[in-house]
Amino acid sequence: MITPRKSADRGRTKIDWLDSRHTFSFGDYYDPKETGFRTLRVINEDRVRPGAGFPTHGHRDMEIITYILEGALEHKDSLGTGSIIRPGEAQRMSAGSGITHSEFNHSKSEPVHFLQIWIVPATRGIAPGYEQKTIDDSKARGGFAPIGSPEGGQHSVKIHQDAALSVAKLERGQTVTTNLKKGRHGWVQVARGEVAINGTALAEGDGAEISNEEKISIEAKSPAEVLFFDLA
Repeated sequence: MITPRKSADRGRTKIDWLDSRHTFSFGDYYDPKETGFRTLRVINEDRVRPGAGFPTHGHRDMEIITYILEGALEHKDSLGTGSIIRPGEAQRMSAGSGITHSEFNHSKSEPVHFLQIWIVPATRGIAPGYEQKTIDDSKARGGFAPIGSPEGGQHSVKIHQDAALSVAKLERGQTVTTNLKKGRHGWVQVARGEVAINGTALAEGDGAEISNEEKISIEAKSPAEVLFFDLA
């Protein structure tokens, strides 16, 4: 069963420096029917104007993954980490027992556009941590490249949960397939373009929950970039 979550139905926060679309309930946006899927709690699509950003704030007990679509995001945290995240890279911050951080558009002239993803960790109170990896773009083009998994890897961050995240970058007419093991669930988030998931049409910004589907086929109706979550 594939249940779409259309882009136009998402929540929205729009202020002078931020335009954010919320797939699930977040901040002042609350929909009791949209509070997450499995251990996936947040998918925010954020656009931040040049030089602006989120001042220092705190988190606990959440795996926070940042995926850049355009521009560059500057990160600083209470662990002493300072980094710049660009397209083709993924960042994982484990909030664990408590962490503070800030995120600002690194550019003074260009906006930054990114997805921020929150996943509930398997264990509360773990030591806070930070990791940044370069995604294997050659695997992503026409296939699936890992972004994060419980094991991590050379090109993927470690997620402290039974959850895996990958990305596919497809040309129009390309199709990629993957399997879901019995009892597993999937979520697809369309970052760019238009696709069909087992025949169900999704456009840019759309998502879809997937249950009781053994095989997942993603066909690009236009050049597309798609994130796929494999969830317990």
